[in-house]
Amino acid sequence: MELHLLRRMPTSRERETGLRWLLVYTFFMVAGFSIVIPLVAVHFVKNIGLAASLVGVALALRQVVQQGFTVIGGLLCDRLGAKPMLFLGVLVRAIGFLSLAWASSPTSLIVAMLLSAIGGALFEAPYQASIVALTSEKSRTHYYVVSNWVSGVATTVGPLIGIALIQYDFMLVCYGAALCFLINSLIVLIFLPAISTSSEVESSGNKLSEVLANRRFIFFTALMMGYWFTSVQFNISFPLWAEKLSGNIESVGVMYTLSAVITIGLQYHLIKLLERKLEAQHIFLLGLVVMSLSCTAIGFSKDFAIFLSLVAFFSLGVLMTRPTQQAITASLAGKSALGSYLGFSSLGLAFGGGLGNWLGGLMFDVAEEYQLPALPWVTYCLVGLLSAFLLYRLLNPVRLKSSELDAVS
Repeated sequence: MELHLLRRMPTSRERETGLRWLLVYTFFMVAGFSIVIPLVAVHFVKNIGLAASLVGVALALRQVVQQGFTVIGGLLCDRLGAKPMLFLGVLVRAIGFLSLAWASSPTSLIVAMLLSAIGGALFEAPYQASIVALTSEKSRTHYYVVSNWVSGVATTVGPLIGIALIQYDFMLVCYGAALCFLINSLIVLIFLPAISTSSEVESSGNKLSEVLANRRFIFFTALMMGYWFTSVQFNISFPLWAEKLSGNIESVGVMYTLSAVITIGLQYHLIKLLERKLEAQHIFLLGLVVMSLSCTAIGFSKDFAIFLSLVAFFSLGVLMTRPTQQAITASLAGKSALGSYLGFSSLGLAFGGGLGNWLGGLMFDVAEEYQLPALPWVTYCLVGLLSAFLLYRLLNPVRLKSSELDAVS
């Protein structure tokens, strides 16, 4: 009886209401994350005295564990429904950020990052699958654009709150981040409908086998590692570089605010303009090239104002890639097991982002020791450009036609 109720399709009104509340959820999810994570590297390196490479390892572990175990979150989502997994995930994430408030050693930092990662692993695939389940293929890209605009607003507010709170105590930063996820637990519990992300009742092994049989999706996930390697530098190398150039932690907030303002002001209109001329995959590839070339230039920047101008170019690349990579991933995914597909897709972020965080911290230390400031940034550029070339080879000959996608699913 419970399984039957769980798999009842939401009505049109429930879909509209659910999507609106998912936007509110998105705001608090991104704000909570951006309140604390951008300050982790600077706080634990400058205030606690840990090596940047060690902090990079902790951030990499969070990335690998969260995205790696998102596959499990996706499988559980297909079996149990999205709502219970979202609720459990945001509660565990809140506990992780609360524990980060008390972290003062490498061990306690890693434990806090792992708790945060497990929470994210539980809610990430259900969150993405809920969007796909509640939108149509026609409206999905538009919703992603709006959702990313909301994320831009949250990314503006989050670091400003974090910078304001850290003037008093880093613990307050962590409490503020945890509060955002506690609010999300109430949103999930009270306002979101029960959402089924699987059209069939079958074993988790069968669903995973279906994903593994989709070779195009597997290759796409693997090649996305290069994109995530470059993208995650915005949470480790960028804030460390900003603090180095300016000499003060407030510059990190300035950097994130500039990026978010660009996203808020240009996200919707730029994507709509580019969609008239280009396919989604070409918009994504163009954005990745812009991000990569911006990284190389940052390695040679000696002035904070010049650095900010390059952050602006990098942000333009990000706002081109975020909604389009989400739409491409959803289009390539089989519709009978959305949670499993979208959970598996997170492996690209797990390994690419984890490696990016680890090497980002390590290469920052190496660049400081051997006076090679451009080395990390040229590396990020080369990885991004190689990823763009290989993704072009994979996606360019293939038009994402509905008939082909139906055959995959």
